[in-house]
Amino acid sequence: MKIGLQKRDWILIAIVLCVAGLTVLVHTFVGGAGANRVVIKKEGAIEGIYSLSEDQEVEINNGTNRLKIKNGEASMSWADCPDQLCVHQKPVSLNHESIICLPNKVVVEVESGANREFDAVTN
Repeated sequence: MKIGLQKRDWILIAIVLCVAGLTVLVHTFVGGAGANRVVIKKEGAIEGIYSLSEDQEVEINNGTNRLKIKNGEASMSWADCPDQLCVHQKPVSLNHESIICLPNKVVVEVESGANREFDAVTN
């Protein structure tokens, strides 16, 4: 079976690929800018805030999870949950990336330490 693509089809494919590439670049260079700390939350309450620039290992939730911060990245190095999904997630380092351990109700989120002038805009 032969698929015949016309010139218009190739132009559309090129435009879609360019837009996708630009989106990735913007997220990588603008979205991740200024990320310098991880915020650890247990059931929505902040349990700790740690710098990504300092290599360390943090015990979370009385030892149910262990977070490893190394070379500006954070990864879950150990957890007592049965599925181990949080341990197998890739290390996070960009602004708003997160690691979530649902069984232990732990969220680790990377964010910028800079204070924002506005948290939200409403009418």
